[in-house]
Amino acid sequence: MPKVALFNQNGSQVGEIELNDTVFGIEPNQHVLFEAILMQRASMRQGTHKTKIRSEVSGGGRKPWRQKGTGRARQGSIRSPQWKGGGTVFGPVPRSYSYKLPRKVRRLAIKSALSTKVLEENILVLESLAFDAPKTKDFVNVLKGLSVEKKALVVTADLDENVALSARNIPGVTVVAANGISVVDVLNHDKLIITKAAVEKVEEVLA
Repeated sequence: MPKVALFNQNGSQVGEIELNDTVFGIEPNQHVLFEAILMQRASMRQGTHKTKIRSEVSGGGRKPWRQKGTGRARQGSIRSPQWKGGGTVFGPVPRSYSYKLPRKVRRLAIKSALSTKVLEENILVLESLAFDAPKTKDFVNVLKGLSVEKKALVVTADLDENVALSARNIPGVTVVAANGISVVDVLNHDKLIITKAAVEKVEEVLA
């Protein structure tokens, strides 16, 4: 089982914690990680793109000239696709790009992402994380104590409003609850800061 240092809120090491091998100690599956990121990014797409087809553009109610005898090509409407100002053929229409991966694949992906952080030694486990009131300065002091200078994902067992509000104005810092952790979030941040209670909750679900 992988062992990592356990820190208090001031950044001092207070011991060690053993992480579950089946969640934090597997060999990361790069292909599954790629598929999970692709799925999440596809689901983020708005899909609100739209072009007008010939029945939606204005004008073109009558035949521009008679069918025969003019020497020109036959035309039925000045809003046909070949005309300037005409409708678009096979243009984009509003749609959803989201799709789902099998449950086992999604679980393997999140376990691979967590194991990657352990292998890279970019995981920090906190004994607890709580504030009496929302205060950005207090959260900045926690990050300084842990020597975190880059992007960090903070995972708590349940979403603590004081913690979330304290981190809201800090660039590069994201706070999520253990049940809302995602592959993109884990890999998009340099450091993973997770509370001991959140570790237990993640292991309970994924082990």
